[in-house]
Amino acid sequence: MGGAQTVLQPPVRYSMFCSLDVTTYAFTRDLATSRPRNPVMPTHPTAPKPAFSSAFLRGIAHFNAQQFWEAHEAWEELWLASESDLVEFLQGMIQLAAAYHHVQRGTLRGAVRLFDASLRRLDPFPLRFCEIDRSRADEAARRHRSWAAGQIAGEGADSLAISEYPALELLTRSEEFVPPRNPW
Repeated sequence: MGGAQTVLQPPVRYSMFCSLDVTTYAFTRDLATSRPRNPVMPTHPTAPKPAFSSAFLRGIAHFNAQQFWEAHEAWEELWLASESDLVEFLQGMIQLAAAYHHVQRGTLRGAVRLFDASLRRLDPFPLRFCEIDRSRADEAARRHRSWAAGQIAGEGADSLAISEYPALELLTRSEEFVPPRNPW
């Protein structure tokens, strides 16, 4: 038994007040459990994948500028199209950015949950992976997760200083950046 089946969802037409057509989505469904797996492609199945390098580097630039929602969005574009173990890595990076977005907004319960999910997804990957060194970001995320949990319990400093937010270090020049695997 088991196996997977690709399921295409038909286009959806919204009301007459919104002329947006949602393109066909493809995802795989586990035949044994009937649960959807990760999306294969968020756009039409024949649409080309986004340019990995530009979207990934854009996410790093946003993350380092403490524009965490924008970093989340840039990496999510890649995550939706990814076909390899990069799915887990990208989802961990997305969750890390989302955790810091929650910290900025003061929604610390969400931040703790996302720090936990991010660290769990990123732990199997080396700290130097996909041409970035995330060791400072990993250490900061662990520290900030404890800080946020303490805040929820009524302990600790009120907020993070801007200088405490981590940055990701690019290990190569941006024009030489390539995805770590093909296909990604």
